[in-house]
Amino acid sequence: MKRAVFLDRDGVINRKAVEGDYVTRWEDFHFLPGAAEAISLLVGAGWSVIVITNQRCIAKGLLTIPELETIHRKMLHELGKSGADVEAIYYCPHEKQPPCTCRKPLPGMLLTAAHERRIDLTSSWMMGDSEKDVEAGKRAGCRTVLITSDSRAESEFADFFEQTLLDASRRVLNLGVLP
Repeated sequence: MKRAVFLDRDGVINRKAVEGDYVTRWEDFHFLPGAAEAISLLVGAGWSVIVITNQRCIAKGLLTIPELETIHRKMLHELGKSGADVEAIYYCPHEKQPPCTCRKPLPGMLLTAAHERRIDLTSSWMMGDSEKDVEAGKRAGCRTVLITSDSRAESEFADFFEQTLLDASRRVLNLGVLP
């Protein structure tokens, strides 16, 4: 069994669209500072990095699955140039209602990834910028980091708080837990 760091996409790897909007074109996808470096550090230390993302824009008809997968291929290509090799991307294309088992805060995507990729969830991390992200990670049995610039943030599910993915990655690596 291997260990992984699961990452939310929007707001962690790339700039999140304004509330109510979605990243629906590659031209609207902008990497956050330090994201590629953070992933590269994790990969270099032997961690599997897997993206876990809700993509409700598909259910809303704003983006097709092939269009989303094109954005993801381009993201993987750009990250790969920096040695930031993401092993896989899991996404939930569903609307909030009716409920599905993959949409965060439910842990379905993490459980599927763990099963398919032989990942030990109790030795893994979930990093995200929302309470839904860290709740999904906690429900799956992972340790969690809430990425937020709000120094007064509170979370029922986060083990740690950091301002950026790079800070969160350094924290995990500094804990001395080897994969």
